[in-house]
Formats: sequence, C-alpha cells, structure tokens
Amino acid sequence: MPLNETPPHGILVVDKPKGRSSHDLVQTLRRALRTRAVGHAGTLDPMATGVLVLGVGEGTKLLHYLSGDDKTYLATAKLGAETSTLDAEGAVVAEAAVPEALTLQLVAAAAGCFVGEIVQRAPAVSAIKVDGVALHKRVRRGEDVQAPERNVVVRDLEVLALRGNEIDLRVHCGKGFYVRSLARDLALSLGTRGHLCVLRRIQSGCFTLDDAVPYSGLEDARKGDETARATLRARLLPLAAALRAVPKIRVNANGVTDVRQGRALSAERITSGGLPPEGSALVAVLDEQEQLIALAQRRGDLVEIKRGIFG
Repeated sequence: MPLNETPPHGILVVDKPKGRSSHDLVQTLRRALRTRAVGHAGTLDPMATGVLVLGVGEGTKLLHYLSGDDKTYLATAKLGAETSTLDAEGAVVAEAAVPEALTLQLVAAAAGCFVGEIVQRAPAVSAIKVDGVALHKRVRRGEDVQAPERNVVVRDLEVLALRGNEIDLRVHCGKGFYVRSLARDLALSLGTRGHLCVLRRIQSGCFTLDDAVPYSGLEDARKGDETARATLRARLLPLAAALRAVPKIRVNANGVTDVRQGRALSAERITSGGLPPEGSALVAVLDEQEQLIALAQRRGDLVEIKRGIFG
C-alpha cells in the first residue's frame, strides 16, 4: 500500500463466478487492495454464483451480524440421480426413475411442504463441524459421516418451471439452510432422487446483484491494474451505509467518548434516533459526521456497546 494511502474500510459486494470458492475471493481481494483484513459473510460453494458480501478493514467486524441475514436463491434441481455432494460436482450414489405423471402443480404442492420452520439434514459434504472437525474433511478421510439435523426456516419457495427432469426454484430462506439438501428432499417427496445442478444467490440481506461488482474487477486489480484497484476502493460501501436495515442513532461528542471507552450510552448522549425500542436487536451508533462508531443494543434505559468500530 502506498505510504500516503489510507487503509481501506467498508463492505464490497461481489458477483462470485462459478468454480471459485468464497475463500478464493477473499484471497484475491486481499491482494487487490493490499490488505490482510478481508473476510466474507456467508459461504457460497464453488459451483454457486452470485452475491457474496465481503468485509474490508473495519468492515470485517460487521460480518458476524451480516452472515445471519436471509438469503434468496435461484436454483435448479435435477431429478433422477442423487450425488455424494448433493450437487453436480459429486459422484452419483443413487438413481431412481422420474415419475411420468409429474406436473408443475404436483411439484408446487410438494414444495409447499418445505415452507416455514422445518427440520433439515445438512449435506455430509459441508463445513459443519462435529467434534471440531468439518464434515467435508471427515468424508475425504473415508469416514462414514451422518450429517446433523437442524431447524431451519424457509420464508418462501416458488416453483418457477418444470423442464423435463429439471425443476427451477426461487428460495428465500434463513441462516443455515442448504439448498442442496432441499434438492435431495424435494426429489424424495416426488418419489425419485435428485441433486442441485444450478445455484445463484441473488440477495443476501439487503444486498442484491445490483450492488455487486464483477469478479473480473478483482482479478484486474490483483494483477496490478491501478485503475481497477481505485474502482474497487470507490465501490466499497461505507460501514453505516452497509447497515441499511439496522436502526441508527447519532450521538454527541460525549457519546463518542463513552463509545471509545466502552461505556453504555444514556439518552442525553443521543442527538437523533432516540432510544431504540426495548428488546430490539442490533443498533448502529453514528457520530455527528454520520460515521459508524459502534454496534449496540438497548438494555433498560441504556444502550450497551456490543462492538466498537474504529475505522
């Protein structure tokens, strides 16, 4: 990083290409912006494409909170064969004939059973850890792995099309949901086997593809293109702007001092926004220049600091 250049801080939304892991994009952005402080909110499998939210500098402190946001996907499930990974990259482990009488209406009725809070068994090839070891590592060791069942939430599941043995879906789901598992389970409910063959994340929390930069911009900057690097820095969302859906309060100079020293904020320190509702979750604390300085939560008559931001 040039000596006269300030360290980058913010959130960058990238349209992840197929064949790259989320960690690959983290590594590429680190080299592109010449900083080690980069992380991501919500893994995308290498086969998947679409919205990947990356935090840079102080933006990495927001990732824990952003990773729990709802996600929306466009997906295609292929009927007739189940694979070891539950997607197109795995080996076929089971096959079954696709019912000849299958219709869009029958598929939609079956899909309706997966809306709401459901119990889902995660894929055996996944990052879920058992006794501190990721399941995908256990599978590669040759261990007989039984993935855990977990309660997950599907807000909406729309069947867009039935094309021969392929089903196009739009899925709006909560944290921890596996679309790969949905492909398996939906196929089983239709009397056959299935796996996921296409997955594109079109929204993560408040971020959509409209916010995303193309992966080519990261690659160009990584290779030393200074124009591409400047473009990436310009596309970094300010921390306060990245928390679009989070209630915000602004504090005076004394409030800033309290935040820096980790003290809870009283109502007289708040100049706008007022005390958030009792029991509300995350609150963004801004200084008088509208810069994010902390994440907080109301406790009684005070706003307690959960995480200071020092960008």
